Amino acid sequence: MESSTAGSLKFLIGWTAVFLFRLIPFRPPNFEPMLSVVMPFSKRYGPVGSFLFGFLGIVLYDAITSGWGSWTWVTAICYGLLGVGAHYFFRNREASVKNFLVFGIPGTILYDAATMLIGPVFNAQPLAAALVGQIPFTLMHVLGTTVFTILLSPALYHWVVQNAALEHHFALLKRI
Repeated sequence: MESSTAGSLKFLIGWTAVFLFRLIPFRPPNFEPMLSVVMPFSKRYGPVGSFLFGFLGIVLYDAITSGWGSWTWVTAICYGLLGVGAHYFFRNREASVKNFLVFGIPGTILYDAATMLIGPVFNAQPLAAALVGQIPFTLMHVLGTTVFTILLSPALYHWVVQNAALEHHFALLKRI
């Protein structure tokens, strides 16, 4: 576990990457990098840090864009729990594209299965309608997770999570 200041800068970099991509207009729906960013961070930041990365990533994004609603808390808790699961998955595994995909694809499917229930539970949507609508939604989400896991997860792990220069930068600032 590293110092909270160095970890804070790294979390900010990860959240900014997710936030900026999610703001791109006309991007395909549910094609976003959140889990692909959570996974590299989970390898280093323990269960609490991993939960907070996923949870706060959603809470902060919704606070700035759409406002908070029931969807915020369900999706934030689900991403937080995925972060915890990723931490335990990667605890004794290499941070490789293969392992990111082995966790990311089933993690996305579990996330979508849980969050699919937002409509039926909070908005009286028929479960059958939620299931039918979830299929293309989940296919797009899995495609996004796959693309971002291949392109983004290893780069973030190497250039941000393991980057000692980011830690030294903050160590110098603490002395000033």
